[in-house]
Amino acid sequence: MELKWLLCVALLALGILAVQAHDMDEDNDADDVVDIEDDLDDGIEEVEESKSETSSAPPAPKVTYRPPVPTGEVYFAESFDKGTLDGWILSRAKKDDTDDEIAKYDGKWEVQDMKETKLPGDKGLVMVTRAKHHAISSKLSKPFVFDTKPLIIQYEVNFQNGIECGGAYVKLLSKTPELSLDQFHDKTPYTIMFGPDKCGEDYKLHFIFRHKNPKTGKYEEKHAKRPDADLKTYFTDKKTHLYTLVLNPDNSFEILVDQTVVNSGNLLNDMSPPVNPPREIEDPNDQKPEDWDERPKIPDPDAVKPDDWDEDAPAKIADENAVKPEGWLDDEPEYVADPDAEKPEDWDEDMDGEWEAPQIPNPKCETAPGCGTWQRPMIDNPNYKGKWKPPMIDNVNYQGIWKPRKIPNPDFFEDLEPFKMTPFSAVGLELWSMTSDIFFDNFIICTERAVADDWASDGWGLKKAADGAAEPGVVGQMMAAAEERPWLWVVYILTVALPVFLVVLFCCSGKKQPSAAEYKKTDAPQPDVVDDDKEEEKDKGEKEEEEEEEDANEEKFGSDADLGSASQEEEEEEEEEDRKPASEDEETVNRSPRNRKPRKD
Repeated sequence: MELKWLLCVALLALGILAVQAHDMDEDNDADDVVDIEDDLDDGIEEVEESKSETSSAPPAPKVTYRPPVPTGEVYFAESFDKGTLDGWILSRAKKDDTDDEIAKYDGKWEVQDMKETKLPGDKGLVMVTRAKHHAISSKLSKPFVFDTKPLIIQYEVNFQNGIECGGAYVKLLSKTPELSLDQFHDKTPYTIMFGPDKCGEDYKLHFIFRHKNPKTGKYEEKHAKRPDADLKTYFTDKKTHLYTLVLNPDNSFEILVDQTVVNSGNLLNDMSPPVNPPREIEDPNDQKPEDWDERPKIPDPDAVKPDDWDEDAPAKIADENAVKPEGWLDDEPEYVADPDAEKPEDWDEDMDGEWEAPQIPNPKCETAPGCGTWQRPMIDNPNYKGKWKPPMIDNVNYQGIWKPRKIPNPDFFEDLEPFKMTPFSAVGLELWSMTSDIFFDNFIICTERAVADDWASDGWGLKKAADGAAEPGVVGQMMAAAEERPWLWVVYILTVALPVFLVVLFCCSGKKQPSAAEYKKTDAPQPDVVDDDKEEEKDKGEKEEEEEEEDANEEKFGSDADLGSASQEEEEEEEEEDRKPASEDEETVNRSPRNRKPRKD
């Protein structure tokens, strides 16, 4: 056990020496420089050798960007790799009910490379300005009609500067005769609104669709339930994230972020307010009867206040057992005028009144138990009962909580196919944000999941691969962390090397039986060891003794002569006495350390 503890201490000391050696190396090599340049065009990460001997890092995987190409039928696909806003229309509208200075949609949009991009040539749509209204839209190749095929909308967002308050959602603009993209604004009818939105610490991922009431023809927004997943990381990590909405003809829907489902449900059951109103509603003309009793408990009318119940007794009384502490200064006030205070020069007694020095705690009271008139402390009154109230009993006339009766809902309708929404013919971004440089890329609207997945693999997938290629591996991250915090070397040694040594120590260590040679060298006493031959001789001797005892017993009980029996007993006793010294001598000889033989394994 002592050896194990010594090994632990040695490992700890080794860790401390490693940290000290690392610090010395940093001091000696302060002028050494290692330049690392990432060049994903060539797909090689070059590492320049420093003045001291260093090994170059392995080249990063080659990631070459190619604009994604749809692999099937699409209604809309935009990667912005042409470097222009061709096909997109900037809004010239103004917001209603807003001051003219801020009512204009004058926010700037540009096609740019992403900041700190790992894929040169990969461009996107950037909302450049902050604290302005932005609106831009583009026509679909053909209007999308909700019939027997799913709807899939997918695009990428990167909050390059984080996000304080603002959104990055997309609107699918309804197909109407009045639709004019250059007048796109917040009141322009849309069919679906989908995407991330954040203000304060409220992180949202919207899915809203406008449902048409078949009876009145009016539209009402239906909001999907909030996802259970934590969305904060998608807004704060400054990475590109892929947002996908899948709507199926059976009214089911899925919302995915980075191809992982974060929310799902059904248009009939998981929207708020529900698509279909209730069959019955409460009668607005029904009124509660005047004699309806909703009280489950009432005061006992037969209860009487006890005669000894004193309602006037105070809750607190002076403690009669209290004694004034010794040294209490009755004649000293708790506060006195500050002797060092002086009347300000600009004090006007006519305007400000008579000047008085400010009050400060009496310095004489600092060492005393207290000052001023001593009063007994107050304690709870044991006789206090308060105002008497009769006990509560069950109300025999209780009728329950009144509710108005139910009547058929005159506005009831049942739409079992809410998936069949209003067709849409354009996609638009109508946003306001307190953060600039929000990056959008790789929009696609289609009906086949495989097409959307291929588009994601050729766009977002390349970004993810490039980011992964540029990031160091786990070992590299650990080494980089140890470079900044040398004490991590001790943690690495204790968490990796120490368990390995302990396992080896516990598994390989054990008690060894000393060999005969060691006994001969030290003459240390060893346990009794008997040769196989000697054991056989001992067994034969024991058998002969048993046979002799049996013969002696037969002779003893077979003879009628008392004398013969007595003589026989004497002979047996003599024989036992003769054998006893011999066995004791033999045992003594066997126990001698010089006459012991090693055990045969």
